Amino acid sequence: MYLVLPAFIFHWYLSLFSQTFFLHRYSAHKMFTMSKFWEKFFYFLTYLSQGSSYLSPRAYAILHRMHHAFSDTEKDPHSPHFSSNVFTMMWKTKDIYNAVLNNRSKVEERFDHNYPFSETIEKLGDSWISRIGWGVFYSLFYIVAFVYFDMHWAFFFLLPVHFLMGPVHGAIVNWSGHKYGYQNHDNNDQSKNSLVFDLLMMGELFQNNHHKLPNNSNFASKWYEFDPTYPVIKLLTWTRIIKPNIKPADAKF
Repeated sequence: MYLVLPAFIFHWYLSLFSQTFFLHRYSAHKMFTMSKFWEKFFYFLTYLSQGSSYLSPRAYAILHRMHHAFSDTEKDPHSPHFSSNVFTMMWKTKDIYNAVLNNRSKVEERFDHNYPFSETIEKLGDSWISRIGWGVFYSLFYIVAFVYFDMHWAFFFLLPVHFLMGPVHGAIVNWSGHKYGYQNHDNNDQSKNSLVFDLLMMGELFQNNHHKLPNNSNFASKWYEFDPTYPVIKLLTWTRIIKPNIKPADAKF
């Protein structure tokens, strides 16, 4: 227990940070800029942290821009209001993601531009050898913990979350963030703020605020709300690892 739970929490938040910081705020919205060195660093960190559930920055950015443009309509890649449950929403998202990733679907030019790209990491991250390898690694870690560190067998139920960490994060954000909570803004959609202090999803559950001001790097908009990723962005800005990209906060992409 003392080995597995910290490892699970570490994987949860490192993967979540890569998703909200690099895939979402950088790749999809370009809220800030960074040097090629740091771009490659965070690109590789995304691969390491997502492992078997690695998501392509290009495909992620395209789907997310579509999500903003078509929020909670039939064209939305992942609206809970057009799926019977969270699993059918995840499957629908997977199909659209794969079609975009493999160029089987025509993408509007406004969605397909200005994202980070590394052919090496893309090929590695999307390969079944890599995905299965990461799955074996997670499984062996739990087996070792069970055999040598007295882990309770029930912790094996955490393994599917490790396998699908990226999609699990996306499902929580899109299902909860468009069904449950409160609204600060009328965005002509069903986006909600699910938590006041979003420690669980590092600010991603401020969907209503984010849909109102898509390029505001602080997803919290009221004095009592807290986005845990924003102080990290401020720190990285202070250390000059990233530089704010000045554009209207309400610009779509």
